[in-house]
Amino acid sequence: MSLEKFLEDWNNPSEFVEVKTSGSTGEPKRMMVEKRRMLNSARITCDFLGLKKGDTALLCMSTDYIAGKMMVVRSIERGLNLISVEPSGHPLAARENLEFSFAAMVPMQVYNSLQVPEEKERLMAIRHLIIGGGAIDEAMERELRNFPNAVWSTYGMTETLSHIALRRISGPDASDWYTPFPSVEISQNQDGCLVINAPEVCAETLVTNDIVEIKNNRFRILGRKDNVICSGGIKLQIEEIERELKPYVRVPYIISKRKDEKFGEVVVLLTEGSTDEAKQICEKVLPKYHIPKAYIHVDQIPLTETGKPARKKAELLAEK
Repeated sequence: MSLEKFLEDWNNPSEFVEVKTSGSTGEPKRMMVEKRRMLNSARITCDFLGLKKGDTALLCMSTDYIAGKMMVVRSIERGLNLISVEPSGHPLAARENLEFSFAAMVPMQVYNSLQVPEEKERLMAIRHLIIGGGAIDEAMERELRNFPNAVWSTYGMTETLSHIALRRISGPDASDWYTPFPSVEISQNQDGCLVINAPEVCAETLVTNDIVEIKNNRFRILGRKDNVICSGGIKLQIEEIERELKPYVRVPYIISKRKDEKFGEVVVLLTEGSTDEAKQICEKVLPKYHIPKAYIHVDQIPLTETGKPARKKAELLAEK
């Protein structure tokens, strides 16, 4: 969807806008959301970050998805000067003489910008940079920690109209813990999953699949409920195994699972590299119960349109 088409939808008499989910845990779905709640979300973010009328914002993500749409709505709500560029892996390639007060990017865009000195300099000049749509690599986070301005990791989803919590990545206040906005209440259900009550942006209490730890009204993500492998009576968290392998595996990979007659489910590793090499690494660095039972070479690790791991597609490949 073009920016012009979204603005046309936004300015029509309807009280609703259609959005679609990213599809990280299944097929993307479409849903109708209220414009007034999108404006509430925009106001909450702008107030939290101290954005004011006339500040310059960068739109470098597709308005097909909520993240791009909300950058437009924030600009409308706060009177920001919105600069739109074609979504690409290098959103700062041509912005030589313009500094931004506010920008939102996915990790891949940030990673690419860090590799080019001129783009890195422009990235460092952004007063508030929010990063969402995927996990932030530990090495990238270490580099961003030294940035002079505010860099934030976001937590949210389409249903919450973008993020409902932020955690600081840069500076002395950097943390692994997300701080919810003041209007957001958080709790856990019996499975340890995050429960969100954010009436200004979401009409119903939302039960997520994210397993969290909560302390002092902040939370950190431990993994997803649907990314648990129950193998021989032991529950294994997919994200934990992927984190353990991160320092040692240099090619794209993903941990998945398959059904097993003996164990119920077993760990499977999909890799774009050598399965023999992957097996050697896993047997050397992983705890006994985390070692995959199968290794599968794939030409490309399955990803969603927004660059997140496509877990369901990975499971289909793992079953073969």
